[in-house]
This record gives sequence, C-alpha cells and structure tokens, in this order.
Amino acid sequence: MKISLITVSFNSGETIRSTLDSIAAQNYPELEYILVDGGSKDDTLDIVRAYSDLVTECISEPDSGIYDAMNKGVLHATGEIVGILNSDDFYLHGEVLREVSALFASDPQLEVVLGDVDFVHEDNLNQPVRNYRTGNFKPWMFRFGLMPPHPAVFVRKSAYERVGLYKLGYKIAADFDFLVRLLLVDGAKYQIAHKTWVRMRTGGVSTSGLKSNILSTQEMKRSLIENGLFSSGMLLMFRLPYKVITQIIGK
Repeated sequence: MKISLITVSFNSGETIRSTLDSIAAQNYPELEYILVDGGSKDDTLDIVRAYSDLVTECISEPDSGIYDAMNKGVLHATGEIVGILNSDDFYLHGEVLREVSALFASDPQLEVVLGDVDFVHEDNLNQPVRNYRTGNFKPWMFRFGLMPPHPAVFVRKSAYERVGLYKLGYKIAADFDFLVRLLLVDGAKYQIAHKTWVRMRTGGVSTSGLKSNILSTQEMKRSLIENGLFSSGMLLMFRLPYKVITQIIGK
C-alpha cells in the first residue's frame, strides 16, 4: 500500500539532512514524500533540492504554524497511510515503513499504528538518552495527559477525512487533541507495534521545560473539555511522575 510521509520544516538546515537520509534509506517502494516548508531563509530548501528524486512534492510558503503546515501535507497526501516526521527527527532504520505496512496489511479494519520514539542529544545521535514508549497505552489514559508519541503514529488517510485535521487554535497540543478525537472519541481501531521507529533530538517545543509543560497541560485540559471529557489540571500533571517512573523501570 502507498504510504505518504510528511515533513514540516522552517529554517531546518542544521537538522533536515538526517531526516531526508532516513527516508531515502527506507526499503519501501510505494512512498510519497511531501515536504511543507514555511518559507525558510536558511539553506533548508537548497538541501531539499539535492533530494529531488526522493521528494514527491515540496510546498514552500508562509503558514500559520506547524499544525497548519501538517494540515497542508495531509490534504495533499494521496497514500492510504499517512505518517508525519518532523525536520529534526529521523527514522531509526530502513525497515520502518515495511514494518508499518505489514501491520496495516494484516488487518483491513486497522486505522492507527503506534510505534515508539527515543531521544538523543545533538552531539551524539547514536546514543539514546531517553525513551518514549507507547507501552500498554489505552485511550482512557488521555485523561491523565498520557499519549502515544506522535512522530511514530501512522494513520489511514480515511481516518483523517472522518475526524478532521489538526486544530489551529493550539500552540503545542493539537497532536494530543487530534489523537483524543481519533482514538478516544471516535474509537478508531489501533495496534501497538512495540517497536522503536523514530529518533528525536531533545530541545523541541514539546520537550523544552517548565513553560512548555504548563502550556501543554492547559491545552490538554482544554481539548478534553471541548471533546466532552472530564479532566483536571491535577489529573493531567500525573503524566510527569508517570513518565519518570516508567523511564526508570524501562517500560
């Protein structure tokens, strides 16, 4: 089946080459790759042009933020399966898309596949410093601010068409809101792969400390309320010690 990958970039010249290399390394023939750039002023687009055989479509224009750019990519995608890989992330090995495709092919009713992510520092991309594992995730865990790692989530295009795109009113948690609508409200069928597919650099907007945790907590609460689900700031803050505990015990 055809897989559409989307990368969103803006002044990503320092990191995007590893993203592109990891996609070029995929041992998977039915690949559509859409790059959505926000009008970079650095050498991002020069680097992208060197991968013209890989990039199916490059959109470079001003946007209203990362989720607006993701929506553009989803709307342009023609594949049955959609994955989003940001410009400072990269796939861990060349068989990721084959593994994803095999899971979807095994069950025609399956709409979402959930993988794992690890984090690295820029000075050593080969040494993980933290893991973000889906583990035994269940949709009710959204009420506690727990969610699968979005860069390792693959979704049938038909599911986007049914539940909608990323809401632009969120600065940091539109991916959380989308997955709440998809997995908890809509009840889309999902499968946990228990495989690490994506490697992320530390320091992104979702991993940048106290201010980001406060903002994400506020936006997660808003999303749950807007979707008719009870939660509270206290329940959502539970995710922080939970992440520490699961990291220590390696689950």
